[in-house]
Amino acid sequence: MPTHIGEIPLPRRSPHFLACRRHLRVHASPAAAIGLSGGPDSLALVAAALAEGVQVRAICVDHQLQPGSREVAEQAAATARRMGAEAVVAPVTVDARAGGMEAAARRARYAALRAQAGSRPVWVAHTLDDQAETVLLSALRGRVAGMAVSDRHVQRPFLGLRRADTVGACAELGLRPWQDPLNEDASVRRIAIRSKVMPLLEEITGADVAPALARAAATAREDADFIAAQVPEIDSDGVSVSLASAPRALRVRSIIAFLRHHDAAVSAATIDAVDALLVNWHGQGGVAVGKTAEGLRLVVRRKSGTLVMDESP
Repeated sequence: MPTHIGEIPLPRRSPHFLACRRHLRVHASPAAAIGLSGGPDSLALVAAALAEGVQVRAICVDHQLQPGSREVAEQAAATARRMGAEAVVAPVTVDARAGGMEAAARRARYAALRAQAGSRPVWVAHTLDDQAETVLLSALRGRVAGMAVSDRHVQRPFLGLRRADTVGACAELGLRPWQDPLNEDASVRRIAIRSKVMPLLEEITGADVAPALARAAATAREDADFIAAQVPEIDSDGVSVSLASAPRALRVRSIIAFLRHHDAAVSAATIDAVDALLVNWHGQGGVAVGKTAEGLRLVVRRKSGTLVMDESP
């Protein structure tokens, strides 16, 4: 058992940090690239990975959206280095002209993580509490969905872990996480869910609702994965309009797979609009589904019996 991670001594008793380490053990990997914001979740993930013998490259993405963001990223990188990790600061430019600021920042962040990771798997520090919030947010968008523990781009080793454990782990290790001021801004929908809706649901039910919402996400994911297994492999040339005769559940999963194949935006409204190109075709124009990392517009069009993805300035 290690007694230190880098310059940080490990306490003899640290139940929260032990919980973090246990959640990592099913994701055994000799090396990982970890998105590090400097907040408690990602700091705890870096620390737990190092304690479990993972060679960590911490990637501190600077979105350049707030004053002092470079200093925050540099401080996070310095903390990672004190723990014995390799660390790099990756500045990005966020283009919010399509899909809103939050979605644009997420696209830029994941693109930077993939670019900086090399051959390492990318880990991010979403927790069970984040999963519960995501279920409510997705329901407001018309489609109950949750995050996967592992998908095409990232792994989420902490998705079954409570936020209280990451905060507690940082306290046990003497780490001082960065407190993002946006986490106090209730005008941000996710923060309003966290600070207002979740406490209200707990008051109404008299119980901690996050585990139940996370179970709902897991059930929805299992159903979606079963349907997705029936989806034909995505053809790089496009999706045949013969899919119009398939059940809607299968069409939806096919459309989602097609959009994600092209790193396009996925929402209930987008899915319905693309589905209409299959089942309610009357010569309508294409459906805008976001932008590429290079800023090109992504548009799904129906051409010669096939749905194709066009890129244009």
